[in-house]
Amino acid sequence: MDTDFRVTGRNAASLFALTIHRGDGMVLLGMNWKDGRPPVDFVGFAIQYREPGTDFFKNVRNRIGFPGQPVPDDGIRTTDAPIQKFRWVHFPFNADLPGKFTYRVTPKFMDAAGALTSGEAQEAELALMRETIPGKLNVAFTRGFVSSQAFVRNFAADAPTIITLVPPNGDQGLDFVPTHADAERALAWMGFEARAETLDLLDRAREAGAEVRAIAYDLNLPEVVTRLEALGPKLKIIIDDSDRTKGHGRPNSPETRAAERLIASAGVANVKRQHMANLQHQKSIAVSGGGFSTVLYGSTNLSWRGLYVQSNNSLAVHSEKAIDDYFTAFESYFTAKRAEDFRDSPSSAGWIDLGLDGVDAKVAFSPHSDANGRLDEIGADIDTAESSVLFSLAFLGQMTKGAIGPALGRALERPAVHVMGIADAEVRAGNLGLNVLTPDNRRRVVRAAALTGNVPPPFLTEPSGLAGVDGNQRGTRMHHKFVVLDFDKPTARVYLGSYNFSNPADDENGENLVLVRDRTVATSYMIEALRMYDHYIFRVASEASDGPARPLELKRPPQTGGTPWFERDWTDPIRARDRELFARAE
Repeated sequence: MDTDFRVTGRNAASLFALTIHRGDGMVLLGMNWKDGRPPVDFVGFAIQYREPGTDFFKNVRNRIGFPGQPVPDDGIRTTDAPIQKFRWVHFPFNADLPGKFTYRVTPKFMDAAGALTSGEAQEAELALMRETIPGKLNVAFTRGFVSSQAFVRNFAADAPTIITLVPPNGDQGLDFVPTHADAERALAWMGFEARAETLDLLDRAREAGAEVRAIAYDLNLPEVVTRLEALGPKLKIIIDDSDRTKGHGRPNSPETRAAERLIASAGVANVKRQHMANLQHQKSIAVSGGGFSTVLYGSTNLSWRGLYVQSNNSLAVHSEKAIDDYFTAFESYFTAKRAEDFRDSPSSAGWIDLGLDGVDAKVAFSPHSDANGRLDEIGADIDTAESSVLFSLAFLGQMTKGAIGPALGRALERPAVHVMGIADAEVRAGNLGLNVLTPDNRRRVVRAAALTGNVPPPFLTEPSGLAGVDGNQRGTRMHHKFVVLDFDKPTARVYLGSYNFSNPADDENGENLVLVRDRTVATSYMIEALRMYDHYIFRVASEASDGPARPLELKRPPQTGGTPWFERDWTDPIRARDRELFARAE
């Protein structure tokens, strides 16, 4: 059955099933053979798509080909170099077009002479340019792809660097001016929907004369600070001032300089510096008045790294109740002289419903008291997952205690649960109960590693994303904090926000944590988790391999007695489960 979050191919004559999951600005295509295994001459899928209002199909391109097949800079059409995977995340270049995109997926076969033939295709259509749940909430992601082939080929063809687009050091942020020849296009591509959502909300707030409340951790982006200044006394803001020797609290930090500018524009009574018991780690904006009732939650800092380097998410909530509750929580933060004052406030007591008719969504504000903490509850919920746990946790590798690591470790041990995720730091076997490297070298958790060294042809060296020449420093490219449970079930839910799923996030920092029980929202975050996992997993393998990197090539049909490219998708239980899970349409 087709839904807002999923459509299926309807060609009964086709040998495979197609399920397309709708994300935000992206889709996940899941394919599975209907009866048994494919024949050995099956060499993959061609993927094409038609944009709204057009009458022709564009080709998704592959960056690898068959042995001896020339690979142009923009890749090979998948009609000539099929995708040898049973799922694929696709970003249409013009994803913002209104109307429905049509996808056509065709199985391709190769004869003994190397000629390709086509089987019966599957087609399905869905709209991408719309709010996630119209009038209620919208999920928005940054691209987070500065360490990617797409970034290199579009914006860094001459040299794998980003310092013409973003400052190499955050302290330079408020004074930095990009020198890249195509800076605006590049920044729009990098910031993706999260940038558009943030800047548009501030622009509309100014035009409407609305009241704005904001809480900022990192704050060094000129296009944001200028917009905040333009709000005048309609703005009331809290800015982190943690670590007065080397952090935001320094006299010359960008956050201190931004606070001074905003005191001049909004008034000293409207600007507060604080750090709760550790950090004021929120990244949130609320706009009320002039027809607007919107709160923006998520992991996206108002900084160069937050919008243009890291993988981040924002969640826009449209609700008068959400506004009222946020304004109340904001005042509790603003008037708190110490963390204990906020812990004692009603805003810290537990979950607060976001007031979205027909959508089960709620928010919690940290720091909590021991009795009101959320961490153990989330760990217990992970234990109840029936089909899948997908996550993107920025500081998973640095957590030394708490409920989340052990819960993920237990999920990995359950054969019926599909567990996939990415962390920004290398996670070693045994850490937090996670068995990351199994004896057959399967990796269930990967980190954001760039192709900076042992680059397999035909790929190009990628920028390290402000992480140093080797790309191994932490905390620069992956900043998400979300966990998706059972995306394919009616019980689908996602936890997200500024909250790092750690003890400090629960009881020391100022944080937002949002829980949404909705399949459309869970599907969007599931695709984000999956595309990041796929994007980086072979980069980790490239870093770990010894000797020169071997060229990556597609596999031709095997000789008699050989194995086809898809053999492990049936014989490996984890890969088989993956194939079945993402092509299923229940």
